[in-house]
Amino acid sequence: MNALEIDALTVSYGDIRAVKGISFDVRDGEIFTLIGANGAGKSSTLRAISQLLRHGGGVRFRGRELRGLAPEKVVALGLAHVPEGRGIFGNLTVMENLRLGAWIRTDPVGVADDFEKVFVIFPRLRERRDQAAGTLSGGEQQMLALGRALMSRASLLLLDEPSMGLAPKLVGEIYDVLRKINESGVTILLVEQNANIALRLAHRAAVLETGSITLAGNSADVLANPRVREAYLGA
Repeated sequence: MNALEIDALTVSYGDIRAVKGISFDVRDGEIFTLIGANGAGKSSTLRAISQLLRHGGGVRFRGRELRGLAPEKVVALGLAHVPEGRGIFGNLTVMENLRLGAWIRTDPVGVADDFEKVFVIFPRLRERRDQAAGTLSGGEQQMLALGRALMSRASLLLLDEPSMGLAPKLVGEIYDVLRKINESGVTILLVEQNANIALRLAHRAAVLETGSITLAGNSADVLANPRVREAYLGA
């Protein structure tokens, strides 16, 4: 079953077409990655899917067309977007940020359980629960952004450049967590410039170049493609 189906998606900024009619699907339970250089249209694609940008073409989440829905209704359906730059509220505490992730929920017992689950996944957030989010390290802020998304009980996560600005060791930690989140049953659509680590994590992948998909398939095949290796892996 497909969790997400993208059909001829277009995004324009004035006369500039940033996304040029791309189509792909994300299967339930998998990690699908979109790789590409800066400016390829990756972030615009995610923002269109979560209905933060007007777009052409179809976006179906578990069979339901999302086009025209308010972003908060998309979240209520079970789709959470962790944007580039994390989007946390620096003047609020870690706990307050996490509570915002659960704002649509009406099950206080379940919310309390999910706080504990987030703290098990990210022990450092438990230690810093009363600390202002803006004083956290870059890696801790990324953990908080992921934790906040999990508090919505999303079944599909859209992740925009989770490795950006992080030291290699922290990137490894974040990606280990993403693997565990996926193994718990959460589907992930991952956008990354770090093609090497993204392709090693994902099940399937597509290469986005200047708004068009130029290659797609199993991640191992995309990783082995000579053109991909030369352009994105320096091999």
